[in-house]
Amino acid sequence: MNAEETIKNKISKYIDLIHFDIRDKTGKHIHHRNFDGGLHLSIILVSDGFLGLPLLNRHQLVYKALGTLIKNEIHALSIKTYTSEEWENQVS
Repeated sequence: MNAEETIKNKISKYIDLIHFDIRDKTGKHIHHRNFDGGLHLSIILVSDGFLGLPLLNRHQLVYKALGTLIKNEIHALSIKTYTSEEWENQVS
């Protein structure tokens, strides 16, 4: 199982996902002087489980789902979270 599948599986255990998109941006950082090998990721999550949750709580839920991955394998993570209604407004 690759890192993207692992991340989706971990998040899916905590959040009922309507849409999941992950982009690996590690390649843009490989030649940086301080590159330590950790993943640089950008994710978009759509779930009605985010209804009524402030942004901070949404992100905390994602970090909780990722557990030790965030400490050991992921160096940088950009998170965008939406409810289905917010997502529809975003893409239309």
